[in-house]
Parts: sequence; structure tokens; C-alpha cells
Amino acid sequence: MKKLLLTISALILCATAVYAQRCMTRTGRISFNATAPGSPEKIEAVNNEVANVLDTKSGDIVFQALIKSFKFERELMQEHFNENYMESDKYPKADFKGSITNVNEINFGKDGSYKAKVSGKLTIHGVTNDVTLPGTIVVKGNTINVTAKFAVALKDYKISIPGLVADKINKEATIVLESELTQK
Repeated sequence: MKKLLLTISALILCATAVYAQRCMTRTGRISFNATAPGSPEKIEAVNNEVANVLDTKSGDIVFQALIKSFKFERELMQEHFNENYMESDKYPKADFKGSITNVNEINFGKDGSYKAKVSGKLTIHGVTNDVTLPGTIVVKGNTINVTAKFAVALKDYKISIPGLVADKINKEATIVLESELTQK
């Protein structure tokens, strides 16, 4: 009986340890700015419904965002973004699947700010490209904050800009990603 209880206790502890390696949120944030220099209009939006999963042991990381969840200052811009540029009915989501390549340099059990190197596949508008991105991970108590800022060339994801608005929309969009995860 004691052996059975010890075995069950060991299994529960192992399951808890494995579970604690995965952190998740559905309230991550991605913002982008694609405003051309000198443009009188701001071409920027934010999405506060981004799913993010991080495995602190392996460094595997996934972000997923629904395109229609990006909110613009003006409703007409949002409509054009979804219908004309991102074709969000045809390509409803964008995602990143990769890993933190220097995960061994990040101590998820110790408060601090750590530089992260992330490599993986970024899919936008139905096009997938290999990317390597810099990021920052801040550990404070049971909270992990993941941030990254990078540029994406619109042509690399087959997003065309009509000549009529080419002076307003930059050829690159600056992406800022922020996510707060809780370790259990």
C-alpha cells in the first residue's frame, strides 16, 4: 500500500512539473505601424487577443492572431485592411511557430531580464517565411513577459499596396509583440 501511494505521489509530482513548463495566454498584444514617412494618416492597429504558448523547458514558442481582431482608429481603414490587403476571409490568421535558441541562458525560476534569440516560421497572408528575431524575456515572480520588435517587408508576404495609397503605406511594417504569461 505504501509503495502504491509513493508511486501515485511521484506520478502527480511529475505531472505537475511537466504542466508547469507550459505557460499560455489568450490576451497577448500585437501592434503594427505601416505609416509611410510624411503620410498625414497613421496606418497602425492593435490586436489584444493574441494566443501565446511557451514551453520554458524546450524553448518552443507559438503566437497566433486572428487578422480580424486588429483594431484601427478608423473603421474604414479596418475594412480596407481586412478586405483589400490582408484578405482576412481567405487568410484568417497569422502565426509564428519557433523556439528560443538560447533558452539555456534564460532562468525562468529567477527574476531578471534576459535577451532572447528566437527562430522559426512566420506565416502572414498565407505565406510562410523563416525568421530570426531578437526579443526580451522578463521574469518576475510567477510572471513571464515576452516582448519583441521587428520589421516585416510587406512584399515578402505578398501584400500588395496599390499605387493610389503607396505614399501613405510604408513598404515595411514595424511589429511590436507583448505577452504576459503566468507560470503555475
